[in-house]
Amino acid sequence: MDSDEQQHRPPPTPYEVGEGWLTVLVRVPVRIVMLVLVLPVRLLHDLLLAGGRVVERVLLRPLGRAMEWLYDHVLAPAGRALAWLAVALLVWPWAGLWRYVVVPLVRYGLVVPMGWFHAAVLAPAGRGLRWVYDRLFVPSVTWLVTVLLVRPALGMWRYGVKPLGTAADRLVTHLLVLPVAWTYRHVLTPVGHGIGWTLGMTGRGLAAAGRGLWTAAARLVMTLLVLPLVWVYRRVLAPVGREIAGAVEVAWRVAGFVSRAVGRALAWLAWHLVGAPVTWAYRTLCAPVGHFLRDTAWAPVRRAASEAGRAARSALASARETLRTARKDAWRVLVGAPQVTGVREFEESAARTLGRTTTVPRAAHASEIFPPAGETVERG
Repeated sequence: MDSDEQQHRPPPTPYEVGEGWLTVLVRVPVRIVMLVLVLPVRLLHDLLLAGGRVVERVLLRPLGRAMEWLYDHVLAPAGRALAWLAVALLVWPWAGLWRYVVVPLVRYGLVVPMGWFHAAVLAPAGRGLRWVYDRLFVPSVTWLVTVLLVRPALGMWRYGVKPLGTAADRLVTHLLVLPVAWTYRHVLTPVGHGIGWTLGMTGRGLAAAGRGLWTAAARLVMTLLVLPLVWVYRRVLAPVGREIAGAVEVAWRVAGFVSRAVGRALAWLAWHLVGAPVTWAYRTLCAPVGHFLRDTAWAPVRRAASEAGRAARSALASARETLRTARKDAWRVLVGAPQVTGVREFEESAARTLGRTTTVPRAAHASEIFPPAGETVERG
């Protein structure tokens, strides 16, 4: 265990006064047994912790730095180059095909004709069919349904079904409804009230008996089971548990001291048997040889790699410029050169001349008599 962890560890919980003879009798044997059991576990724990730190310092950190260097200097540039190559070979051709071939073909070969057909043919035909439906078809069908179905049905209901229904309703009311209502009010309701009162009294009696039985059972269980368990927990299990926890804590701390002493002894032996000879061999033999190899072999290889990298970047830049030029030439061949819509004025002077129609403020006036150099004046 580290010294910082021991410094910050809180002291063990003090024992309560008046714990009895059981605590005093159990304390010392339990601590001895716990020390014997915990010491191998603590030694193994400290050994694994020290081994993990050594593995992290010697293996994991250099491996991580090597993988980071490999990613930054090899994988990332290679990935960027492959991404650019994939875009140049796959994305750009398909994007150009979509933008300059498929979209114009679909727009002017399908969308525009379909739009014209809808606006010129389908929309007028639909409006005409709707007018015919609203003005001719719906009124005709409505008149036929009214004459053939609605009016005969209304007449049959008004003069045939309704008078018969009134007489039947009166007969059912006097022969069935009124007797059933009198029976429910004067016979069934009093009988139901009596049955309900009887069941209520019976339920109250059963509930009172159940409460008495439950109280007796609860008191019996409390007296025969709960109180003995509470006494055993409070007088036996709790003191024994506190003693075992304190013994484990004290044994862990003592095992930490023992483990630290064993670790110091092993470190001293390892340094004098392995570390000092290896350090002397590194300083005396390996370091001069490494400096010699770095100055004679590694530096030229690194300079050659740098020059190769610059040459590769220059080649990639040339290829990119060539591809851009080829794309522009292909576009010019497919579409054509841009057309000049108007004659541009002579931009040698900003002042107004005979051929200009505008005047630039704060500009020196050009000569309106003598032509620019290299031109001749035609004489009549």
